[in-house]
Amino acid sequence: MPKITYIEHDGTEHVVEVAEGLSVMEGAVKNAIPGIDADCGGACACSTCHVYVDPAWLEKLQPKEAMEEDMLDFAYQPRENSRLTCQLKVTQALDGLVVRMPEKQI
Repeated sequence: MPKITYIEHDGTEHVVEVAEGLSVMEGAVKNAIPGIDADCGGACACSTCHVYVDPAWLEKLQPKEAMEEDMLDFAYQPRENSRLTCQLKVTQALDGLVVRMPEKQI
């Protein structure tokens, strides 16, 4: 199973195994990772699963679709490497993915 590292704003790291086919958000929720609120349950209708993807991984992810881009406009301090974890499907190619949470979710 792929391992994903979730890093809280304060630097606390959580390395968890996430089953292929789940989203990075579902992996966080199932493992009670603090900082991923997932208010809309993964429908890409909010920005409460916002993260900053480690730059080394950006090229390995599917590009952002228009809906995700729109929702990121509502995220707290979005950056070039901002993504919504509900839009990132876990595959074996993402084994070792590192994501950092913003200071807060809005």
